[in-house]
Amino acid sequence: MTKHRIADMTATEFAARTQEPTIILVPLGSQEVQGPHSPMGDYQLAERLAVMAAEQTGPYALVAPGLPFGYADFFRDVAGGIQLRPETFKAVLRDMLDSLLDHDLNRILIFNGHTTNASLISQVVRDIRRERGIMVPSLDIWKTIPDSLLETLFGNATVRGHGGEPISSIALYMSPEHCRIDLVTEKTPRKTALGFPVRGISGVTFDGIPLNLPLNTKDVDENGMLSGSAALASAQHGEKLAQHIVSVAARLIRSLFHADPQNPFMPEAS
Repeated sequence: MTKHRIADMTATEFAARTQEPTIILVPLGSQEVQGPHSPMGDYQLAERLAVMAAEQTGPYALVAPGLPFGYADFFRDVAGGIQLRPETFKAVLRDMLDSLLDHDLNRILIFNGHTTNASLISQVVRDIRRERGIMVPSLDIWKTIPDSLLETLFGNATVRGHGGEPISSIALYMSPEHCRIDLVTEKTPRKTALGFPVRGISGVTFDGIPLNLPLNTKDVDENGMLSGSAALASAQHGEKLAQHIVSVAARLIRSLFHADPQNPFMPEAS
């Protein structure tokens, strides 16, 4: 059986496999509250989805060990989470990528399963482009799911968001033994801060205008239900959502296989 997880390969196998051009996926996630019902280690979902995408592409891709911790400072008030400081996250990610780039393994796709990492990822890959002349793309996997698919599965219900979908259903599909669907709850009433209604972890609303504040999770919701809903979550929905992410990622991998990260603006062959 073809191996796709680098962690499962011997050094000899890896060296032989990478004699040919190979896309290396670098999964990122987080250890944080996902409401009272879903496992906190969402990084496990990112890594499993990355492996599924690599398997769907055959010999095109390998999956590096994932980084289980991300930038999630606003989850610091909920026990069980592990957060990295921005400078720590950037340093670790840079070291991970340099460990590949130092061996001329420059066909990399960051497979980001923690959206808040995005701005820090951008800083790291911009540094790499400036210093090495190599373009490293990053895919925010949860953003690949269109509203139209959520509407097909959940109707008109507002389900997208932290503590809701797509993670609630995907976790039920991939690791039902770790989920507690009996603990699903709706969002608690929103508080006020500085006298203004809280809109989310980014702040409050003043006269309909966003006012940014450094809010934490429990400032918004005691159970970590920052937005969306898990009331309609199911393994069946999770399977369709996972399949969509994997399909998008597999198509992207095949496309990147024919691109040159050192010459990204090269005209397409006629």
